Amino acid sequence: MVTVAAGPDPTRPAPSSTSPGPRAGFVVSKAVGDAVTRNRVKRRLRAIVAEQLRGAELAGTDALVQVRALPAAAGVDHAQLRRDVVSALRQCLRKIDGRRPRTQG
Repeated sequence: MVTVAAGPDPTRPAPSSTSPGPRAGFVVSKAVGDAVTRNRVKRRLRAIVAEQLRGAELAGTDALVQVRALPAAAGVDHAQLRRDVVSALRQCLRKIDGRRPRTQG
């Protein structure tokens, strides 16, 4: 129902102790439905992603998360949409972790 991409935010300088944390952007095209439907999907996605951004996996990062709603997102309930977002975000974070250089510690 959704696709997720995440990575370092190229618009911000290197992360510091005062960085505001991760941000999210949403793309909900007209293919999803009329304005009321698109806004409902966007509200649901914002709530789900806000919950995930406060989680331990993204806490303290300076990530930019982009979420794109597919047309099928309009027809699913909140629980299914949440499962899809969480799954897509975890998959994306695994890919990012695989590309990070490992540090000896």
